[in-house]
Amino acid sequence: MTGKDIRLNKLFSNGENAVVVAIDHGEFDGPLPGMIDLPEVIKRIDPGVSAVLLSPGMLAHCGHAFGYKGAPMAIVRLNWSTVYCFHWNYNDANTVKAVSAADAVAAGAEIALVSLTLNTGSEARDAANVGVFCELVNEAKRLGMPVVGEFFPVRSDKLSKEQMHEQVYRSCRIVAELGADLIKTFYTHKFKEVTESCPIPILGLGAEKTPKQIQALELAEKIVQNGGRGVVFGRNAIQVRDPAAFQRALCDVVRNGLSAAAAVKQYGLKD
Repeated sequence: MTGKDIRLNKLFSNGENAVVVAIDHGEFDGPLPGMIDLPEVIKRIDPGVSAVLLSPGMLAHCGHAFGYKGAPMAIVRLNWSTVYCFHWNYNDANTVKAVSAADAVAAGAEIALVSLTLNTGSEARDAANVGVFCELVNEAKRLGMPVVGEFFPVRSDKLSKEQMHEQVYRSCRIVAELGADLIKTFYTHKFKEVTESCPIPILGLGAEKTPKQIQALELAEKIVQNGGRGVVFGRNAIQVRDPAAFQRALCDVVRNGLSAAAAVKQYGLKD
């Protein structure tokens, strides 16, 4: 086995689906409600989740969440893109390298996340984004670090259901062809087509905060029912009354097939 194999097996421990909690929003948004003091926020993450996604600069401040036997894995985002800066009305997806894979490993990262946005309206920008993506993917692979390839389209909030599906369906395969080991992307209404067309595991992201916790759990339920190998939830896993309780419910839905309704009842979730 290689180092990459060992780390992937830890993420999908004993063949289970993965539950990742994302707290990297500050890299693009600055402080958000529920994520102001990140070292304190991370203390409220249930240790039973598979991994935590965070920004490279925050790993040094949040290392206590990863420094014990059985702790979640640390996934670190390696590139930076304007596609996430909604508060500035940016949407062109200009992308740059934020940290090298080697520096991320030295800081304690076990898995890398590298994002890719295509169909930006500029052939040159798309090619440049692929260049950044491939450079970081190859760096990580040389170090034995698995790569989560994230596909995130421009103007995601303006796309119709069919447009979103078409972009996710086509681009996830491209991300796999370019060397990612697993993928993080949007759930679509024909998600099974996406998972069946890709040779690597796909994790569904949580996107915007849902009004009710059961709605987020229903999304997770649909992701795994349609072939997803897990979820990456941020706001929905953190901006709730009892984050740890929601995360335990999420783990039960994603790993054990518990229904969203049953999970809400079992873990006493209230909106």
